[in-house]
Amino acid sequence: MATNPYFNAPITPARPRMFASTTAKVLWICVPVVTLGLASAVPFVVAAVKGVIKPWLAGTYIAGEIAVFLVALAISPKEDDAGAPFAGFLMVLLIITAATHTALLDSDRISIGK
Repeated sequence: MATNPYFNAPITPARPRMFASTTAKVLWICVPVVTLGLASAVPFVVAAVKGVIKPWLAGTYIAGEIAVFLVALAISPKEDDAGAPFAGFLMVLLIITAATHTALLDSDRISIGK
């Protein structure tokens, strides 16, 4: 059989991958959870630097994280304020959303921002 560089060339992926293994994926998903939402945009900034997603998507996550923190602080500026449960709910919602979207960074079914 004849050897041809076009036949023997490895197939390159269509786009860069965020996670090299399942362990890396689990660790990146844990970042927003372990930091209690303080670093929820970090996986998206890293994905933008790697070229997995477009930079505007990482910027949107940074702006969204700052907005959620500002709203949570504006609702509950005092320790014994009645708005504290709603501020905590916003933080939990941010953590769940960031962890879910981090898990979807390498999904081929999602095309928004890639």
